Amino acid sequence: MQAYWMDVSGDSATLQLRDVAKPQAGPGQVLVRVHAAALNRGEFITGHGLHAKPGARPIGLEAAGEVAALGAGVSGLQVGQRVMGRCPGAFAEYALMDGREAMPVPDRLSWEQAAALPLVYQVAYDLLVLQGRLAPGEWVLVNGVSSGVGVASLQLAKALGARVIGTSGAADKLARLRELGLDVALCTRAADFHGAVLEATGGRGVDLAVNNVGGSVFAEEVRCLAFQGRLGMVGYVDGQLRAEIDIEALHAKRLTLFGVSNKLRSQDQRAAGVPGFVRDVVAAVADGRITPVVDRVFPFAELEAAREHMNANRHLGKIVLASGG
Repeated sequence: MQAYWMDVSGDSATLQLRDVAKPQAGPGQVLVRVHAAALNRGEFITGHGLHAKPGARPIGLEAAGEVAALGAGVSGLQVGQRVMGRCPGAFAEYALMDGREAMPVPDRLSWEQAAALPLVYQVAYDLLVLQGRLAPGEWVLVNGVSSGVGVASLQLAKALGARVIGTSGAADKLARLRELGLDVALCTRAADFHGAVLEATGGRGVDLAVNNVGGSVFAEEVRCLAFQGRLGMVGYVDGQLRAEIDIEALHAKRLTLFGVSNKLRSQDQRAAGVPGFVRDVVAAVADGRITPVVDRVFPFAELEAAREHMNANRHLGKIVLASGG
């Protein structure tokens, strides 16, 4: 079968389409015939935790497809069933999922929409629900709201009954996100939004801040937090991994700071959150409250073009690679 690998050497990352052996489903695994797989920015960044060491490795993190085979011990699924989930090596004709993470695809979703769901919406669920404890009526600030995680966070926050302030440097993207329920749109990439956030919230500040950007906006986000506010770190596209912490504000306002990362969690830890995600998020997708946002679909042979589209920051939501099968 054909599968994409990425060869990392220094600051360069070369995509390679290889002929490799079709994987076999081991105990607890599901072999999936991939119909669509979504791109995630972190997997293409050299020096990122996913590619900390040089060398070549399979690429792709999430997919949707049909069950081709079930490994020993997998229950609740059947061959031919439509599934989606986190999926190492997803840019391939066939790939393996942990049986605990393979989720049935709601009937209303296309393959491409299903592929856009597993990773970023589970990250958003971790940010907003598992750690963020978001409640109806609360205010959320999402920096980098037009990113994949940003859009997912907006949609999930609205489904939970929260109000959302979003920042982005692209006015056209913010206008489109208003259609998804964005309450306050701030067109900026700089750390200059504190005044506008306080004005929007009546001087109170936000209950939860989602940082998709990195250290350049961290201090400004802390300033925007209300009493007992929470701040979740998920991305650092600005490349700034260090930021000052206002310890006085942390203490006086009883703030909570937390990070969301899949890389350092064990497989058991990743799987533990899936039942709640299916109950709270997949159910909202199935009944139409949330629809994954797909920016553009590229044919399987055009992964390089899809990567270039992502690097150009032209997208809103997810970029998807489709097999055409």
